[in-house]
Amino acid sequence: MITLAHGAGGRLTRRLVEERFLPRLGNAALDAMGDSAIVGDLAITTDSYVVAPRFFPGGDIGRLAVCGTVNDLVVAGAEPIALTAGFVLEEGLALDELERVVESMAAAAGEAGVKIVAGDTKVVQRGACDGLFVNTSGVGRVSRGFAPAPDGARAGDAVLLSGTIADHGMAVLACREGLPLEGDLASDVAPLGGLVRALREAGVDVHAMRDPTRGGLAGALIELAQAAGVRAVVEERAIPLRGSVRAACELTGIDPLHVANEGKLVAIVPGDQAETALEALRADPLGEDAAIVGRIEEGDPGLELLTALGGRRGVQMPLGEILPRIC
Repeated sequence: MITLAHGAGGRLTRRLVEERFLPRLGNAALDAMGDSAIVGDLAITTDSYVVAPRFFPGGDIGRLAVCGTVNDLVVAGAEPIALTAGFVLEEGLALDELERVVESMAAAAGEAGVKIVAGDTKVVQRGACDGLFVNTSGVGRVSRGFAPAPDGARAGDAVLLSGTIADHGMAVLACREGLPLEGDLASDVAPLGGLVRALREAGVDVHAMRDPTRGGLAGALIELAQAAGVRAVVEERAIPLRGSVRAACELTGIDPLHVANEGKLVAIVPGDQAETALEALRADPLGEDAAIVGRIEEGDPGLELLTALGGRRGVQMPLGEILPRIC
């Protein structure tokens, strides 16, 4: 039977995909398991958004839907062309709330430089869904000479992170649960096209790239390492983390490495281009906290953390649900 944990982006999600979907639907484009599928000169992606609450500090379900889909295209090296939007509305949803979501989507699409060109609306009876669900699909044009790949990481590469982690997941959790925290917690949800464009224009040969959403930084790096058959090693001290987010994680006992982000990217680049890539990221407002956080080594595929105390520990994907309904 399906449980909520199957949708949390951890090991149960991956097992569900590998055991139930890929054997029946698999093909070269799908089997690559990238953020977007590459079909000829096009990148194609789709995602559904069920976040609770629908409005949270720093964003809402509409902004999240547009940015999440745009980001899946740009980290695959594509220039977004167009999006579609599908809405599942529950009987009784206030029209002014729907309008707020749609206006937020329009603003986010304008910020990302993309248009929503098709859509669909379904209404279900009261109690059949939690007010409002959104599905967005996107199409992008693959950039020539800039082709990060899910299996592109190589030993000797550097691991770069565009900014602080866990902002989105902890902001949604704190809002939903009313956590008594000091400091401002806000989602980082934003379109990443400018950061990717900066890397491309700087001439950085990005081997692999991902936006660390469900599963967090740990999930993204584990997937990239396993796809390439290498080991990612990151330094705990080098990972940017806001004080308010750290406090929220300590209060709840949640590892920030496993928490979703919606406005950050991970880039795997040749070691001798790491400083160039870092300078390019920091030149963009969204990348001012960018850092070189680790390296790629030969070894058993997976992720290893160099702790602040000088030790080493292997990091696994969580089995299932850590933070429900955050995207």
